[in-house]
Amino acid sequence: MSEPTRAPPAVLIALAAITLVACGLAASTWSVFGHTWDEPEHLAAGMALLDRGHYDFDIQHPPLARLALALGPYLAGARSQGIPPPDGKGEGIAILYGSGHYDRYLTLARAGALPFLALLVIMTYAFARLILSRPGSLLAAGFVATTPVVLGHGALATLDVPGAATCLLALYAVQRWLRTGRLRDALWLGLATGLAVGTKLSAVPFVALGALALAGVSILDRSAHAATPAPAPRLWKWTGGLLVAGLATAVVLTAAYGGRFIYLTDETGRYNQALGYLFGYAGPMHDAAYAVGARVKVPEAFQLIVGGIEALSVHNHSGHSSFLLGEVRNQGWWYFYPVALAVKTPLPLLLLGLPGLALLARDGIRAPDAMRLAPPVLFVVVLAFCSLYSHINIGVRHVLVLYPLLAVGAAALGVRVWGRIRARPAGAARGAASAVLGALLLWQAVVIVRSWPDYLPYFNELVGEPRLVLVDSDLDWGQDFRRLTARLAALHVPAVSLAYLGTADLAREPLPPYVRLKADEHATGWVAVSALARVHAPKRFDWLDAYRPRERIGTSIDLYFVPPPPRSP
Repeated sequence: MSEPTRAPPAVLIALAAITLVACGLAASTWSVFGHTWDEPEHLAAGMALLDRGHYDFDIQHPPLARLALALGPYLAGARSQGIPPPDGKGEGIAILYGSGHYDRYLTLARAGALPFLALLVIMTYAFARLILSRPGSLLAAGFVATTPVVLGHGALATLDVPGAATCLLALYAVQRWLRTGRLRDALWLGLATGLAVGTKLSAVPFVALGALALAGVSILDRSAHAATPAPAPRLWKWTGGLLVAGLATAVVLTAAYGGRFIYLTDETGRYNQALGYLFGYAGPMHDAAYAVGARVKVPEAFQLIVGGIEALSVHNHSGHSSFLLGEVRNQGWWYFYPVALAVKTPLPLLLLGLPGLALLARDGIRAPDAMRLAPPVLFVVVLAFCSLYSHINIGVRHVLVLYPLLAVGAAALGVRVWGRIRARPAGAARGAASAVLGALLLWQAVVIVRSWPDYLPYFNELVGEPRLVLVDSDLDWGQDFRRLTARLAALHVPAVSLAYLGTADLAREPLPPYVRLKADEHATGWVAVSALARVHAPKRFDWLDAYRPRERIGTSIDLYFVPPPPRSP
């Protein structure tokens, strides 16, 4: 397909409407849920940079989106509370609860994520527009805007939707630069890559591997379409473009981390973790790096990014306690993300998206056409990397960037099927095919209505009992604690025993008198157990199997009433 032309007003209005509906649906869930596990730490990190000019909470994650999340609360009067790093959860909890403005600060922090949700929808349209008509591209945007897990995470003050949106923006910029080779497109590539890496460090492998894959299919495309053997590319052109892109990326990252320049060491050879990680702890490379680090100031961003990459690598190597299909592991499973996508994605999107990506791959290979190959290639590359490398298996949220690609595949197949239907003569077969396609699209829309407000813990119809499949951030991220306190108040519960994993400050929540359940402790009276607490300590709660829950609070907390033992006569 040729370069997309400027969209007419009707298309822009339709895209704006889809985007606003997505943001409105996400925002409509704010009052239902209390803060989730990670939201306080992201707020604390962004607030520290705004308020104190220092970035020292959980440097595994860059600051750009965190600044956006903290800006609203900061303008409303929230400030850092002075709790020392590196763990920012305590600081974030103190900010949320400290001045009596919990709801205001949480709402404003979550509002900071909406521009990224809007960007994700818009970039899905732009990505699709490289190969599809305007109606088809709007359909792709509509699929993303009606995917519950995208809206669920887009409603939170976290980094997953911002990371997916900026990563998709960078991959789009890669495609554009590979197609044109222009320096201005190299500049946009650098700016977009800076935004992506400055939002989430997973953009480093996603964009790097994606760019290599896109470059490969672009070379094959050009070779196949050349009437004569292609001349050698002008090395200066591509090298210059990479330099421009690299410089633009560095400028964005330097600004995102505060814009300060520092010496990494001094004349005494003061230890620097970033230099040690990159150049070793002895030898000529170490000595040369320390000599330069003592004499040349570099952006503080360099030290923080290297430290973040090191911390993330150590975290991945150590693993993370994860749950899948009834089993808890520390090193994860290679099939975690395929299973997560299979159960967390609406079935219409799966039924159209996966065959649609296969169709694009077939057409792209036959043509060959680099633009049509891009969505399936990127989908496979990102999914394969996460499946084979990642040991941090704590949610489909880590691969949200796959949903726009899946949506492009679904739209491509939908458009192809509709074209075939229109080409057929009127009759029963045409009517049946139209009905099937219409039913799938209606099903996708109905999913978003039926699952409200529980977009975050949504599972499709393949799953009967979600807590037997996935839990951490896919079902239970602490979001239902507000529902629990409201229900306990409505039932006039006099006291409750709690087994809960999350970051709510229980002392400041409107709970009745409570106790934390200890290991293997058998409680009587009212007992509330969250899904995350139960799967990570299964034997601890086996005694509850003798009782039926009185009710399920939201999707993740079971509320029991355990009668006291009968008195001896």
